[in-house]
Amino acid sequence: MNSLLHKHQLKKLFLGRRGNDGLLFKIVLYLLLIGISFIFLYPLLSMLSMSLMSVEDLVDSSISWVPRNPTLRHFESAFVWMKFWESFLDSLQVSIYPTIATVVSSALIGYGFGRFEFPLKKLLMGLMIAMFLIPSVLTYIPTTVLYRDLKIFGIDLQLMNSIRAFWVPALVGNGIRQTIFILIFYQFFKMIPHELIEAASMDGSGPFRTFLTIAIPMAAPAFLICGLYSFVWYWNETTLARLYFGSSVTTLPMRLESFIAMYRSMYAQGKVTLDTVSSIYNTGVQYAMTLLSILPLLVIYIFAQKWFVEGVDKSGIAGS
Repeated sequence: MNSLLHKHQLKKLFLGRRGNDGLLFKIVLYLLLIGISFIFLYPLLSMLSMSLMSVEDLVDSSISWVPRNPTLRHFESAFVWMKFWESFLDSLQVSIYPTIATVVSSALIGYGFGRFEFPLKKLLMGLMIAMFLIPSVLTYIPTTVLYRDLKIFGIDLQLMNSIRAFWVPALVGNGIRQTIFILIFYQFFKMIPHELIEAASMDGSGPFRTFLTIAIPMAAPAFLICGLYSFVWYWNETTLARLYFGSSVTTLPMRLESFIAMYRSMYAQGKVTLDTVSSIYNTGVQYAMTLLSILPLLVIYIFAQKWFVEGVDKSGIAGS
């Protein structure tokens, strides 16, 4: 009897009552989570380790993770080479203004598609999705020509060599990957209970007032999700930035790309020794620059992760 009781207690301890709440299940779960977390954290930890290594450590093949002579010299070089504060302000302008324009226009367009019926509605949605599926590289040349010569009522908009090339298209629903955001808002607004819209209409609320007082508060998770993703995509965009801005604006990722191109031209063969390595152009400075370029995004994520997770969680519970 005692033996059976002992076996039952051990089984309950390792397997739990339902087989998914015991000690064995928790060990496997935590090992899996640790493994997945390491996969995501490995690049960041590797960059941090390399950026803290001295020049001697970088060319020493026996050192892989822990620096023998840790130094912050690479960060100092990266800070100066990137012209950090100037590039940081440019990055903010390139990211914030288009993000605001993207979120506002996506919400309005999504609300129009989700709450109103009008001629050619399905055709317009189909064209919008079809344009999104076309590879963006195919539109670089015609878009550049359009932005260079675009005039409205005889007024030259002067989009080229200006951040207007980002936020003006976003304001009319043609920002970077904006179709995704329009569809997110479309789905949110489409799931708003009809009873709320009818009640607001009976109280004398027009479409615009209903949008401000009912639709926007209920779609707060969509605003957060679209705002964060749009900010990150505009922050990291370099190809279109170089194409549209020229030398008028230089963001942190653009500085990083220039450094990598310079580094590869200096060490085309990839063979670096203590005699040939530069105190400025080396992998330590490159990784330091990479960390500095993504540092603002990491700070935003740390402060916004709680609301971001809540937004994702709430995005599936709206509706009647």
